[in-house]
Amino acid sequence: MVVRNCTLRGRSGAYTIRFADGRVEEIEEQSGPGTSAVGDSETLDADGALVTEPFVNGHLHLCKVYTLDQLGDSAIAQYHAPGMGGAMTAIEAAAAVKRGYQREKLLPGIRRALELAAANGVSHIRAFADTDTTAGLEGIAAVMEGREEFRHAVTVQAVAFPQDGVVRDPGAAELIRQALEMGADVVGGIPWIELTDADATEHIRLMMDLAGEFDRDVSMLVDDAGDAGLRTLETLAVETHRRGWHHRVTAQHARAMALYPEPYFRKVVGLLKRAGVGVVSDPHTGPLHARVRDLREAGVPVALGQDDITDAYYPFGRNNMLEVAFLAAHLLWMTAAEDMEGLYDMITVDAARVLNLKADQYGLRPGGPADLVIHRHATIREVLRDHSAPAVVIRGGRVIARNGEYLPG
Repeated sequence: MVVRNCTLRGRSGAYTIRFADGRVEEIEEQSGPGTSAVGDSETLDADGALVTEPFVNGHLHLCKVYTLDQLGDSAIAQYHAPGMGGAMTAIEAAAAVKRGYQREKLLPGIRRALELAAANGVSHIRAFADTDTTAGLEGIAAVMEGREEFRHAVTVQAVAFPQDGVVRDPGAAELIRQALEMGADVVGGIPWIELTDADATEHIRLMMDLAGEFDRDVSMLVDDAGDAGLRTLETLAVETHRRGWHHRVTAQHARAMALYPEPYFRKVVGLLKRAGVGVVSDPHTGPLHARVRDLREAGVPVALGQDDITDAYYPFGRNNMLEVAFLAAHLLWMTAAEDMEGLYDMITVDAARVLNLKADQYGLRPGGPADLVIHRHATIREVLRDHSAPAVVIRGGRVIARNGEYLPG
């Protein structure tokens, strides 16, 4: 396949991109506008529109998608209350949904969410699945089945996630082990949910032990409440550095960071940089959020995530990372041209860095995978303003979506 008349980020002029054997073979500047038949099976015309890497969703609770109607608004009311003082109450209320988890009942929602991902140009998702004594292994098994079904269109990193804690939920750690033996890709965690600081530290230790044993990356939800005294982000960074697990750990949410005293925030930033821990923020799904701009200016890699799709914590969501970035632009007041470029980075190249994607897995470069999106506009501002699905999504050198419609097979 050849894609002509491409506008590329940070470059002037028009470019042609050639694929061969599922990889980018060549990116060359055109001497003229070039012509080609739109829709031809071998050649596509971007018509001057922006062409980039596909999107990366750094955080999605895939086992929970479209479950809101099973619970109602009780958890949302607690989680979205001013100050987020009811975050733990919200999680405890939301646990009711998991009592009915069955793989075959979860799969239709998972498939729907992954179809949306493909249609919206999302090539990689870090997908959390509750793995605890309430959900058992049903959620992670369903997510891994969806991972295999959509492998041709979306790379799903299945996270075995002890949503209700480890120390406070005896048996959860063993279920995480079983999930890893089944093929889960990432070790999850939520240490702040534990009842004491000592238990939170033990939670991190147990999950990091499993990560080392199975050679897995780690993603933990930390300090996700309106309490400036929460310290699990700090503990995670220290433990990561101590174990030498640099650049293999992500911290999700870290909402209490918004309330940290400034000297403590600066200390934590230093720890994150020393440990190579990236942060994934979902500012649209809670009243508080990580200090994204300050983290980026300090050199800490930051990604954005969808977080939830019509579940107990958030009633909306389309697995559309442009929509996530559009919302973040308002919530973070990132509306200058430089800010918008940064937002786009946080759903593409910076997100890939946070998720530890390798050069052969991601990136629009010669030798990289033949994965890209062709937009409808030539600038980041226009693309974010409309936040609509790409005109064309290409995966492995094959068109898998056009104009927001997923093309299976």
